[in-house]
Amino acid sequence: MRTPRPAAWLGALALAVLLPATTPAVAETSATIMRTIDTDRYDPHRSTARSTAEALFMVGDTLVALDPDLKTVHPLLAKSWTVSDDGKLYTFKLRDDVTFCSGKKFTAKDVKASIDRWLDPATKGVVKNRAGDVKEIRAVDDYTVEYELSQPYSELLFQMTQHFHTIINADQVAALGEDFGVKGFDGTGPYCFESWEPRNELVLKKHEAYKWGPAFYANKGPAKVDKLIWKIIPEDNNRVAGIQANQGDATQYIPYWAVDQLQANPQISVTKAPSYFWTYFVGFKITREIADDIEVRKALNLAVDQKAIAEGPFFGKAEPAYAYIHPDVLDYDKKDINTSLFGYDPEKAKATLDAAGWKMGDDGFRHKNGKKLKLVAYSFTNIWQQIMEAMQGDMRKVGADLEIQVFDATVIWGKLKTQDFDMFTMSYPYVSAGDAMNLYFPSENRPTPNRVNWADDNTDKWLSEGRAALTPEARYEAYAKVQKQVHDAVVWIPLVHEPMFVAAGPRLKPIAAHGIYGAGLYKGLGIELK
Repeated sequence: MRTPRPAAWLGALALAVLLPATTPAVAETSATIMRTIDTDRYDPHRSTARSTAEALFMVGDTLVALDPDLKTVHPLLAKSWTVSDDGKLYTFKLRDDVTFCSGKKFTAKDVKASIDRWLDPATKGVVKNRAGDVKEIRAVDDYTVEYELSQPYSELLFQMTQHFHTIINADQVAALGEDFGVKGFDGTGPYCFESWEPRNELVLKKHEAYKWGPAFYANKGPAKVDKLIWKIIPEDNNRVAGIQANQGDATQYIPYWAVDQLQANPQISVTKAPSYFWTYFVGFKITREIADDIEVRKALNLAVDQKAIAEGPFFGKAEPAYAYIHPDVLDYDKKDINTSLFGYDPEKAKATLDAAGWKMGDDGFRHKNGKKLKLVAYSFTNIWQQIMEAMQGDMRKVGADLEIQVFDATVIWGKLKTQDFDMFTMSYPYVSAGDAMNLYFPSENRPTPNRVNWADDNTDKWLSEGRAALTPEARYEAYAKVQKQVHDAVVWIPLVHEPMFVAAGPRLKPIAAHGIYGAGLYKGLGIELK
């Protein structure tokens, strides 16, 4: 039976027919981006999480931008810059047409306030070494910044492209206090922070005034989509189903088993970043008994089948790694790295252990001086569990017993600060050889992130020389020495270099993937409805 419509409704309909037509409102456009995990706060100075970077690249800007080749630096908030002959003074000329989402005009004072806040001990800022050895930041006038260092920093411009260097609104920081990056973030990016439900969704709205995007984007702004909704979808199957069923519009978190499936779907586009430097490795804590023996480390490297790991857990999408960093990265040592130290050769591994006095016992494992060849590895959950189980099988074939202890993300970082393990798993992003070497090998970085406990005066000297180099050639020479030294010491087992894919669903045009810090959508200016 049909329900009678109220008279008031019929009257409204008649009135609508009689009134002249008006221009309909333009519907707001939106796109949903699916990712696996959230962060604890969107604060460039207090978080190293990829999930922080993903959002901050969109809601904020840095002085300079990194090309998709991950080698070329472009203007962004700074339209030009000069460097003094001694490498200690960078002078940036800023754009004069930039505003924050709040409408506040961007000036040199904001640059100074951002760096000063990062370096202020009260902030408890992370990775402050990425700012260089700052002597003073000066706002010379509204659109000129002098960035003075006490020591040259050869990679400053590359580091300035990272989310840690996002320019913030210091007025908002003062107003929000501990809630900065939680209840709000006022940036100059192509999107504005609208709302955040931790572990559920982050909503960004278009910054209408934005028009200063980097040169490598066809669209310099404003963004093509009115609203972006970042949804936390932890399960791989749900993200794959979501992109196919229009429940989500884009994701870079594509399980490797689904890449071919999505590429075969004519309604979905899958793009790959032209350059991407994210390497998986297992490290040895070289101050621990057994792991302190370089012959054991050499043998266990030769026992691991990187190609099988790339084909297995990564479904053939990753590239086997035979060095600590990708050979295409800036300042990779192409001359002296002996890649034969890493690669699958179980017979050579057995011979190496035999020569080192590790003899096979009746239990199927090797022993020396009454001690079993057994190592304890701390590992993450997720894909690492498959990787470590494959390694465990490889090592058993040569007589080594690998005990795997798996922890989730809420526990493992605390565990990795201890000295209670022989091996550990890690994957990490980097933009250059110096970026990688300066993270993991300075002696002052023990016990974390220098979890191998590498301590060497020459390494520290060469790292300092690389940081202070005044020419690309001098920087390369210094970092090449470090690479060769730690490579020859086989303190890691390099496993794979991970690729970066971005999938766009049926509603979106293809999105060019960007490899910066694992944040594949970068500024989001390439997101557009069909």
